[in-house]
Amino acid sequence: MQMKLKITVAAAIAVASGVALAQDMVVKIGHVAPISGAQAAYGKDNENGARMAIDDLNAAGVMIGGKKAKFELVAEDDAADPKQGAAVAQKLCDAKVAGVAGHLNSGTTIPASKIYNDCGIPHITPSATNPNLTKPGYKTTWRLLANDNALGAGLAFYAADALKLKRIAVIDDRTAYGQGVADVFKKTAAAKGITIVDEQFTTDKSVDFMSILTAIKAKNPDGVFFGGMDPQAGPMLRQMEQLGLTNVKYFGGDGICTNDLIKQAAGAKTLDNVVCAEGGASLAKMPGGDAWMKRYEAKYPKQFQVYSPYVYDAVNVLVDAMKRAGSADPKVYGPMIGATNYKGITTTVQFETNGELKNPAMTLYTYKGDKKVALN
Repeated sequence: MQMKLKITVAAAIAVASGVALAQDMVVKIGHVAPISGAQAAYGKDNENGARMAIDDLNAAGVMIGGKKAKFELVAEDDAADPKQGAAVAQKLCDAKVAGVAGHLNSGTTIPASKIYNDCGIPHITPSATNPNLTKPGYKTTWRLLANDNALGAGLAFYAADALKLKRIAVIDDRTAYGQGVADVFKKTAAAKGITIVDEQFTTDKSVDFMSILTAIKAKNPDGVFFGGMDPQAGPMLRQMEQLGLTNVKYFGGDGICTNDLIKQAAGAKTLDNVVCAEGGASLAKMPGGDAWMKRYEAKYPKQFQVYSPYVYDAVNVLVDAMKRAGSADPKVYGPMIGATNYKGITTTVQFETNGELKNPAMTLYTYKGDKKVALN
């Protein structure tokens, strides 16, 4: 009799546990960035931010519509290639993820945004800054930082007003990001009275810039603007030193504004001439930046680059909308993203009707003694 009672109690517990488990919901969130190729350091940093957010959400025991949610990250590599980015976006649609944090690059995010729109999955980019991203008016597209109009213009104002520069050459890597931020800088600088003495083009795969830098040197500039990423900016800075362009200021957007640029520049003195811009506040001025960074470093030592706090917030903004909607169904919670008022690590996140971040901050940086230092 006692044995039978024990079995009955055990069975009841098992059934009760089974009911509880059946009530749990699995929520898949996608993340996309270049995990392979020259920009892998960025991509890994971004993925770390997504994983950290997923871990924190699971530890918090988030409830959505009365059910405990178990979050799973579906991480994909787009190698910073637009075609691969589109293919990965379709893969995430087919996997029926609830939302996506990504992509990193404008060149991959813009084509992916149409695919997400067509399959009805909200995505929040933590780092793609080309203004064209939000122009189609997709209701599934959101941006968590300032776009290139702010970054390019801010750098041009600094060059003209703070540094009093008069002659600047412009180089871009012909990507959606590089060309976009260079065009904004060029137009704003010209409006501020700066002469654009030369325009040169390269690619996001090049590492030899001697010919274009030699041509630029002949124009006697006091500044160079580069629209591109740090795997090109580092070698370019080394080659500028070789050519004696050691007193020329070097400007760039968030694509070059990384800790990895220090390694890429490999001791070139020209690193001290860099002035770069990031959308958002510096970590020290972010609402939760310092505390978050300590946790990040403990989990992912020496992997921080730029955007992982924004990825962390992007994941949490998606989940915040799910909680408010009481559903992880994109059709149900997606419209709630527009009403976001989320106190994140990077800022209090609110969106304009076109998907742009309201009141985005911008920070200028330079490098001193092999450290990245905020100028404002």
